[in-house]
Amino acid sequence: MNARRLFALAYKETLQIWRDPRSLAIALLMPLMQMAMLGYGVSLDIKHVPLCVYDQENSQQSRALVDRFVSSGWFSISRTLGRQAAIRDAMDRGECIAALVIPVDFSRQLATTGSASVQAIFDATDVNTTNIALGYAEGAVAQANAQIAAQWAAAHGIKPSLVGQVDLRPSTWFNETLDSRNFIIPGVVAVILALVGAQLTSLTISREWERGTMEQLISTPVTALEVMLGKLIPYFVIGLVDAGFCLVSAVYWFGVPFRGGIGTLFTTTALFIIVVLGIGYLISVRIRSQLGASQIALLVTMLPTTLLSGYTFPIDQMPAPIQALTLVVYPRYYVTILRAIFLKGSGLTDLWVPLLGLTVYAVAIIWLAARAFRKRLD
Repeated sequence: MNARRLFALAYKETLQIWRDPRSLAIALLMPLMQMAMLGYGVSLDIKHVPLCVYDQENSQQSRALVDRFVSSGWFSISRTLGRQAAIRDAMDRGECIAALVIPVDFSRQLATTGSASVQAIFDATDVNTTNIALGYAEGAVAQANAQIAAQWAAAHGIKPSLVGQVDLRPSTWFNETLDSRNFIIPGVVAVILALVGAQLTSLTISREWERGTMEQLISTPVTALEVMLGKLIPYFVIGLVDAGFCLVSAVYWFGVPFRGGIGTLFTTTALFIIVVLGIGYLISVRIRSQLGASQIALLVTMLPTTLLSGYTFPIDQMPAPIQALTLVVYPRYYVTILRAIFLKGSGLTDLWVPLLGLTVYAVAIIWLAARAFRKRLD
């Protein structure tokens, strides 16, 4: 390998990137746009669920129950209804996702028996939102139950029994606020690096074919390995810059805790970038059209990263055959590494399993990419 030829190829590729507005947009603007859209647009948290209230009694006790729903922060009252039939109309118009119906004898039931029934109606067209809202409602009612039971027992001179009760004292580690953003943003970094890296490198060789400069490149004394490294080194540097931008945005823009080491993060990130660049280069060698190469790169990076890497859907909740399939999805290992570094502060020794999978992938992809390019025109 000749260092002078390698530097000349890398310099030539850098000039092509600089003079190509599309490549510059992918390298500089796409990470910014994706970080903003995915960071703000993707969330598993549901706050201020629109709630319609049909309070048939409108007593102090019924209003206290409604206040319990609102003060939890999970619900916000969008409408107060005057009849049962109005619930359907409100949900059809999208004014509320849930409706709370309090019976006319709510206070009397509490006073005589210490318990009462209320009805919660949910718009289940969005199952995920409904399940979360249902859990919120059960939590609000459980808090109200504890307070009502204590007040009823005190009013009747009864000492609450502690026999058979379980006192659950939960403690959450690593994501203490239970904010889904802390879970999602590290995965966004993987999505950005995979998409940007593969999109850029998928144009390297195909660009030479479309511009008619491949004949000149083949006639030079550069080796196939020098061509690959010379083409990929500028994109490797761009990938590290994008990774640094994503790290700063995640920590200082979105407030995601970063408990790991910078060295650990960039070591594993460099390995992931090598995998992504190798895949993009392999696509570029096999497909001589820039448009076709770009579309294939989008297909092999975006879909696996978003669907099968654990970025949005937990892998352990997938069917067993799909879980087995995720073992060959390279972003899975990097998403696992990112979350462990950001939230747990894990080091390289703690991450040896996903790190091994990513290393095997990197070696295999680079070997295939190096063998794919041949200095001939056929």
